Amino acid sequence: MLDPEGSVEHQPASSFPKVLLIPLAMLLAIAALLLLAFSATRQKEPDFYTFKVVNIRGKLVSLEKYRGSVSLVVNVASECGYTDSHYKALQQLQRDLGPYHFNVLAFPCNQFGQQEPDTNKEIESFARKTYGASFPMFSKITVSGAGAIPAFKYLIDSTGEEPTWNFWKYLVDPNGKVVKAWDSTVSVEEIRPHVTELVRKIILKKKDEL
Repeated sequence: MLDPEGSVEHQPASSFPKVLLIPLAMLLAIAALLLLAFSATRQKEPDFYTFKVVNIRGKLVSLEKYRGSVSLVVNVASECGYTDSHYKALQQLQRDLGPYHFNVLAFPCNQFGQQEPDTNKEIESFARKTYGASFPMFSKITVSGAGAIPAFKYLIDSTGEEPTWNFWKYLVDPNGKVVKAWDSTVSVEEIRPHVTELVRKIILKKKDEL
């Protein structure tokens, strides 16, 4: 607008919208924080405990509840030649180390030799009554090939070891990373030292935090 003298009339700064008065540095800082948060979300790598699975009673559960503990993940079967020795040893391991941030996580599978043909209810009843199994059990699943659930695909991708029979065992550390895998021919007693060492580290860490 021109004033009577013909010069341009300047609008007072106070009449500008308030949003324009926010310091540019503050806007840049906010943008940087948003970008950082987005990048952190995008870059977070999955681990075993980030997955959700269905427990043996049909409820969807997050494996996140086991974070901070050592887990021995096993694909179990009720009618296998390895059933008796493994179930007994797995329950003994659970009994010995369960109080110290450790769990056997059992995933029934009928994929090998059709040796887990029963329903989830029957499988759980068999394990609890026959062996006194007190460790967490999950719904019957496929553990290898295209139909494998994401949690097992992660175990396989992390180790390069894919189950070819019942009672494969994957040792998972407190952060959800896979430490090692063993096939059916390796007994639970043989891998106990590996499990015990991880559990010992948790106990020592917690003592240091006191």
